[in-house]
Amino acid sequence: MQCDIQGIRVGIGYDVHPFSNNRNLVIGGENLDYKYGLAGHSDADVLVHAIIDSLLGAANLGDIGILFPDNDKKYKDIKSIELLKHVNKILVTNSISIINIDSTLICEEPKIATYVDKMKENISAALNDLATDRIGIKGKTSEKLGFIGRGEGIAAYAVSLICLGV
Repeated sequence: MQCDIQGIRVGIGYDVHPFSNNRNLVIGGENLDYKYGLAGHSDADVLVHAIIDSLLGAANLGDIGILFPDNDKKYKDIKSIELLKHVNKILVTNSISIINIDSTLICEEPKIATYVDKMKENISAALNDLATDRIGIKGKTSEKLGFIGRGEGIAAYAVSLICLGV
């Protein structure tokens, strides 16, 4: 892909969800084996939500709450990976290409290392098979500090680099 420097844009996304009983933990479109899920209107996939916001921000197309409002019943319990597919269609329609995505999950538990490859595959598939070596996913703890350190939830950051008009 050739991208003129004038067409390069960067966006950052952030999301956080508290843990919840009686829900599956879905991160990166993958069900993780864990005692809690995350509370939210959709499946509360904190990683995918951060990625969506980073892509929309880079493209200057709003944010996840504008496109998929949490008061709209059609998004209740929707798989966030489906929302990412929709965002990808918007990018393609606007001739926007994704150069790369980097992300960080912040949680004390669960450990995500064994799930990262599958998460990358899920995200890649939602983004027209974006090469998995252009998708970064890292896990970090908050060293027992704050709500994450107390085991109350998970946060995620994502940065996306896109190219306009390709």
